Amino acid sequence: MPELPEVETVKRGLEPILLGQVIKNVELRRPNLRFPFPEGFATKLAGAKITSLTRRAKYILIDLDNNLTLISHLGMTGRFTALQPEGGGTNLGEFYFETAANANADGPHDHVVFTLGNGVKLVYSDPRRFGMMDLALSSELTHHKLLEDIGVEPLGNDINAQYIAKKFKGKSAPLKAALLDQRIIAGLGNIYVCEALHRAKLSPKRKAGTLVKAKSHDPRLDELLRHIKDILNDAIFAGGSTLQDFVGADGEKGAYQQRFSAYDREGENCSNVGCHGQIKRITQSGRSTFFCPTCQK
Repeated sequence: MPELPEVETVKRGLEPILLGQVIKNVELRRPNLRFPFPEGFATKLAGAKITSLTRRAKYILIDLDNNLTLISHLGMTGRFTALQPEGGGTNLGEFYFETAANANADGPHDHVVFTLGNGVKLVYSDPRRFGMMDLALSSELTHHKLLEDIGVEPLGNDINAQYIAKKFKGKSAPLKAALLDQRIIAGLGNIYVCEALHRAKLSPKRKAGTLVKAKSHDPRLDELLRHIKDILNDAIFAGGSTLQDFVGADGEKGAYQQRFSAYDREGENCSNVGCHGQIKRITQSGRSTFFCPTCQK
């Protein structure tokens, strides 16, 4: 499933294509994705101008000039493809791409087609249909059921060690599980938590509350947050990570997987300086965890 860097990469790729454009028409090829489309979905979007694109956790938010926001989640295999209008001539920016196999938006997994005022077609494809789309009043977005309980953004100004210490205090849950709790930190996923814990030399199995002291917090918590931000920013710069199906809005696969230090490296030597251990794989809450039992404590 695409994680925060992958979603941010897609959002940035869509901006030069969508910003300022009017949605002329929306074609729904099926009544639902993971959930049914909201009533009047296509009608409410038709004629609206796109005013901004943002990301919240792993959701792409497309604001419209009619006080509605389109909420989109890519699920596991969701993908947006921009198709040049017949005859060409429209500059879609550096993130424009078109694949020959999908040039007519008539593939079996092309479920939603947005036609823009300039003739560009934005096609949403999703073979597994775990993605979703919804509409919300922009003025009430923070209270939407999908967004109201989400924690702070890991790249935002509201996250710091004091905030995390308050959330982790008394927690007996494993550190990795606490970091994946979307009610605490928005958008963190399995891959990048594994990577951050490895850099910080913290065990994914240790109790989250052990990083909180009576009147302060363990300095390693500051270090962990620094690594989280660095890793996410590096991954965004690299276009995200591609393990199976992910491609960005420019049609390119992410490259950050080439820089993994722990994730999917079971049996390899630990890359932390001075460590002679090997990466081990365990299962936590049904997910694979990769870490070095020698240096991660």
